[in-house]
Amino acid sequence: MTLSFWRYSHLALALFSSIFILLASVTGTILAVDAIQEKTTPYRVENFDAITLGETLPVLRKTYPEITEITVDHNQFVTLEGIDQDDNDINAYIDPRTGKTLGTPIKKSEFIQWITALHRSLFLHETGRFIVGFISFILVLISISGFVLILKRQRGLRNFFSKVIKEYFAQYYHVVLGRLALIPILIIAVSGTYLTLEKFNFFIPKTDSKEITENASTKPISKKEANTSIFKNTLLTDVQKIEFPFSDDPEEYYVITLKDREIEVNQVTGAVESEKRFPMTTLLSELSLDLHTGRASMLWAFIIGIASLNILFFIYSGFAMTLKRRASRIKNKHKAEESKFILLVGSENGSSLRFANAIHKQLHAHGEKVFITEMNNYSVYPKAEHLIIFSSTHGLGDPPSNATKFISLINTIEQQQKINVSVVGFGSTAYPDFCGFAREIDTLLAKQKWAEPILELQTVNDKSAEEFVNWIKLWSAKTGIPLSTTPSLYNHVPKGLQKLMVLDKTAVSDAEHTFILTLRANMRAKFESGDLLAIYPANDTRERLYSIGNHSGNIQLVVKLHPSGLGSGFLNNLEVGSTIKARIIKNAAFHFPKKVSKVALISNGTGIAPFLGMIEQNKKKTEIHLYCGFRTETETVSGYKKFANEMMEKQQLQSFHLALSREMNHDYVMNLIKRDADFLIDLLTHGGVVMICGSLAMQKDVEFVLDEILNQTALNISDYKAKRQVLTDCY
Repeated sequence: MTLSFWRYSHLALALFSSIFILLASVTGTILAVDAIQEKTTPYRVENFDAITLGETLPVLRKTYPEITEITVDHNQFVTLEGIDQDDNDINAYIDPRTGKTLGTPIKKSEFIQWITALHRSLFLHETGRFIVGFISFILVLISISGFVLILKRQRGLRNFFSKVIKEYFAQYYHVVLGRLALIPILIIAVSGTYLTLEKFNFFIPKTDSKEITENASTKPISKKEANTSIFKNTLLTDVQKIEFPFSDDPEEYYVITLKDREIEVNQVTGAVESEKRFPMTTLLSELSLDLHTGRASMLWAFIIGIASLNILFFIYSGFAMTLKRRASRIKNKHKAEESKFILLVGSENGSSLRFANAIHKQLHAHGEKVFITEMNNYSVYPKAEHLIIFSSTHGLGDPPSNATKFISLINTIEQQQKINVSVVGFGSTAYPDFCGFAREIDTLLAKQKWAEPILELQTVNDKSAEEFVNWIKLWSAKTGIPLSTTPSLYNHVPKGLQKLMVLDKTAVSDAEHTFILTLRANMRAKFESGDLLAIYPANDTRERLYSIGNHSGNIQLVVKLHPSGLGSGFLNNLEVGSTIKARIIKNAAFHFPKKVSKVALISNGTGIAPFLGMIEQNKKKTEIHLYCGFRTETETVSGYKKFANEMMEKQQLQSFHLALSREMNHDYVMNLIKRDADFLIDLLTHGGVVMICGSLAMQKDVEFVLDEILNQTALNISDYKAKRQVLTDCY
């Protein structure tokens, strides 16, 4: 079954039952607290589990001249009903070893009785009991669907309790707490369902009930049992109730209700005269009641109380996740076949989609029929007059993940009418292939007979709302459709940022353009070497990402200062003690592997940052080999060499290989890879991992060299990537 089936089933069940589950959770938490409070009263005697009937009955009969019955409740409090030495009626908790009165049974408070009635039946009597039972069954289904969703998210049962990637608060704790509370919640739900079915006699066969009692409950007594005193071998903890004989007549028997049967016992010899075993349904009912209420164990009452609180959180977090997904998903009120305006979006992280959605809403407000979809969904649009493409570029001129099929689709699907076309490219001028994929699309569309370009390719640098508005002005002038030219409408202010303090920053100079920045995060921040730090230097949509290392619990990044560089210039201007706002992005795909014997780390330039942290945190002394390339041996590079030597002395680094491309004996990382070809082949074939961090150009060169040296083996670079033995994080 698909992920969407389980997700929508989980959501539909939660939506349908949320109010009832909310009530059940609140009341269940209160009742769990009451169950815990009950057990704190001092009516249970020490070593209760060791007291036998043979010890307690003679003492009680000597202390009380007349006893009607004694009962043992789920708290192991013993209640005696009878007459004391002064001929006074007594109904009290007693010490079964001495007969001493400990206290008077107190009825549940009116509030707890009210909560219990609400929890059991919603004050609707039998109808309410059925509704509550049905909701319990739905909670079973919600638990099962939630379990399947976690399995799919974690990719199998073996990874069920592995680390969860934190995307945002509601998502993270919905999964983490869901794993921990799954079993208790499932037990609560199953036991509640069973109790309802048992209440409505679902498990009683459709035959004469009198015949069932006679045939199924009565068991003949063996000669050995008849001659053995039950009092010596029966513990008080196994007893629920004892009805005393009315007189000393040997024909008058004790009637003792145990957990699994009811017996009549000769008061003189202690022999069992008759026995009626309870049916399995009764035993299951008692077990379900114990599990559902927590009445038999303070620890279990605490666990199900916490589970009930978790359910309240799941209601909040589940709806928060749903609303977040709905807010970011593509929404259409018209079909593609009937729409005049078609908006195609290629976006890796959702930024381009946000701009496209803003245009979609405005066109719809003008009364136009608009359809928006991903570029991979391109098809025939019979009534389209305008086609607008919003696309980012990934990597070195590559398409984003939801646009990888677009070029082949354009070449195979031809529109039947002339369509006005405009392409808007999103990217960053910091990369040599700025808007490379958008340029490729624009060129391709110009060759299509049906396409009528109405504007030249328009590009947007760093998600700039001002540059996007420039395209809007041109497009509106061509089409006569007025769209908003207010930049703030298209700006997206980042949320959830945390303050980071600058602890240290190395200096830059004419000879040294790279600096190392160390930041202190708040105590709640969790990160690993290989994660990303997102900063917003201009407090707008322009985001800069940096790979980070964990240096003594602090965030460390290596930055190259670029002329007029927005991010690097901002970071370089920071002073020790100042603070910035940023967010840490989990990048689990580039965390240091935990269960391998050898790892080769390959970097150039500032890509060494996460590797410094990985080596420093290598307390298990995994065999690590570091390959890195720089232009010249600057003061910073000398610092790396010193660090590497220290780590090799501590056996946290096995070897260090340095390539300097602009020194007298110039060398390149690729040459180091070729030199150590046999070692790297052996590393990969024996389950080792190669990690690459730095520029995309370096990544492509290294992968090309690795593919060449792997020709002599059965697998190529793509195979090792699929097996997660080659990990990359390049920019």
